[in-house]
Amino acid sequence: MAEYITFAQNNPLLFAGLAVIIFLIVKMEIDRFTRKYKTVNTNEAVQLLNRDDTVLLDVREDKELSEGVINGAKHIPLGQLSSHISELNKLKDKPILVYCRSGNRSGSACKQLTNEGFSDVSNLAGGIMSWESANLPIKKH
Repeated sequence: MAEYITFAQNNPLLFAGLAVIIFLIVKMEIDRFTRKYKTVNTNEAVQLLNRDDTVLLDVREDKELSEGVINGAKHIPLGQLSSHISELNKLKDKPILVYCRSGNRSGSACKQLTNEGFSDVSNLAGGIMSWESANLPIKKH
């Protein structure tokens, strides 16, 4: 144990870096366990979309739409989501599936929606990239 203390004293930057990394890992795990939305894979997403009442929300930027969209998606860029909450409020009782390019921005959108009182919100893990990798159909603009 004494050598660990000596190491920490001789290498304060490395020790501080280790402390930061451990803190971030713990924070990520706590966030994962306390989030109010589900993360679904492509198979689960297809099952959700096969239900008639599921709302599909694309939160990518306008310029990304040329890569293709999942058919039936409502497009609201993440940066504009807060200003469109009032029009989405009428959909609060419906399941909402959110996607972006890789699943990161849609996670932020899901968090924002659940904070606004939406109860059945899901994030497509891997975003449209995983959708395309699974050879599922997209509509090109």
